[in-house]
Amino acid sequence: MALELVLLMILFLLLAIPLLLFPTLTSKIFQTHLHLPPSPLALPIIGHYHLLGPLIHRTFHNLSLRFGPLFSLRLGSLQCVVVSSPDLAKEFLSTHELSFISHAQSLAIESMTYNASLAFAPYGPYWKFIRKLTVNKLLGNRSINLVSIRTQEYLRLLRFLAKKAESGEAVNLTEEFPKLWNNVTLHMIVGNRGLSAEGRAAREEEAAVVVRQATRLLGEVSLCDIFWVCKKLDLGGFVKRIEETHRRFDLLVEKVIREREELRKKERMEEHGGEEEEEVKDFLDTLLDMLEDGSAEVEFTRVHLKALITDLFTAGTDTNAIALEWALAEVINHPRVLKKAREEIDRAVGNRRVVGESDVPNLPYIQAIIKETFRLHPTVPLVIRKCVQQCKIGGYDIPTNTMLYVNVWAIGRDPKNWESPLDFWPERFLQLGEDDGQMSAVNVDVRGQHFQLMPFGSGRRKCPGMNMTMKMLPGVLAALIQCFDWKVDGSDCKKMKGDDVLEMDERPGFTAPMAHDLVCVPVARFSPLNILDP
Repeated sequence: MALELVLLMILFLLLAIPLLLFPTLTSKIFQTHLHLPPSPLALPIIGHYHLLGPLIHRTFHNLSLRFGPLFSLRLGSLQCVVVSSPDLAKEFLSTHELSFISHAQSLAIESMTYNASLAFAPYGPYWKFIRKLTVNKLLGNRSINLVSIRTQEYLRLLRFLAKKAESGEAVNLTEEFPKLWNNVTLHMIVGNRGLSAEGRAAREEEAAVVVRQATRLLGEVSLCDIFWVCKKLDLGGFVKRIEETHRRFDLLVEKVIREREELRKKERMEEHGGEEEEEVKDFLDTLLDMLEDGSAEVEFTRVHLKALITDLFTAGTDTNAIALEWALAEVINHPRVLKKAREEIDRAVGNRRVVGESDVPNLPYIQAIIKETFRLHPTVPLVIRKCVQQCKIGGYDIPTNTMLYVNVWAIGRDPKNWESPLDFWPERFLQLGEDDGQMSAVNVDVRGQHFQLMPFGSGRRKCPGMNMTMKMLPGVLAALIQCFDWKVDGSDCKKMKGDDVLEMDERPGFTAPMAHDLVCVPVARFSPLNILDP
């Protein structure tokens, strides 16, 4: 960010000179008759870009304290509005949903997803078809209920942690949690058919590295997305990094597709040779069938296939891993919560088997911990949409092509919406509040209907993987609490602040991960851990 600010000042000086020479022309260029929401004082050329800090959702929150829950910004030539209240969020995302039904694509998103992303595609036939396909064939009830896939992967994680517990070694959970979600996503999309154990391990490791690089790039705010000249000049080398990461990701996805195509040819030959076996199809087979027979309702090419696989990897790995990390960190920081959660697990499950997804309905306190984690630490702190049709909201004009930022992070910490909002208090979702004019949080859901808590967004464009996350995330957290105690290790993740053991600051990005890696020594609660034996 520091380098970009220097480059920005140079750009500003170069472009400001002609504008200063022609003040009349300048005033006409920026003149507008629209009644826009209130706004801070803007600079020529760059607008309000100089106000943005590394944690943009925090910058927006601080500005909302001065300018109210609805204000406007200009980043270069890009007009933006920022929303920081549930009522206004409902106005934008529900009442006027069709005016904000599209997403804007950054340079990184456009390149990394072949300009064919499910999450960022314009609302239309292609987006509707791909979302329907993904929900029905991958994230629908059939796939969600394939508990064995997810159970197999989190048991692998638990066995790994058990071995570390035996040797007393510290584990970097910031690195291990993404592997869990990456492996689940990989298994659900492409399976392991035709792979040896070594081949599977190599593919998992390669995918983990590339996905980590891609998600970090997707979360960066770059001058290239605001000023076209920066894209042409590639100031700071951002474009070069995008191209290199995309090249690596493309090689991985192409390799996976080619291996499956060769396996399908081999299986067909064996089938014609009389060695017919029952065919087990996964999501990749479904996509290849559609590619080969041309049965798609819209144009669907190899590029679209690769874009969808890339989209699912980047969306499904980072957010879920970050949510699990925040949840465990909060539990470690609050021994009272840990004790209460463990008592609930022991009552419902005991210690003769590992808690599973089927137990989650009987673990309301664990579910409350997940909700409270999403409230304080939404993995995507800003819901971002693009205005496709000018409208008027709250008495203000919202022009076409305006970028909308709904500050989910700020809404979750607003004392107008929550009692003691900075406290980690899962009980708020389990008991009726006092008659103080505030809505009770007992009935607040995370699925986009209650706008004070919407970690998955809302409306037609909310996260399609929401149901799978809400099945798996509580179960994995419960297993980590059931099987292990946790000793914080490493000075990087320690910070004694009040009663906190772990520092709970954030790192910049599209998502909001912890600023420091979560490094802990697992301590087995059961010796030996027979319940984890294969």
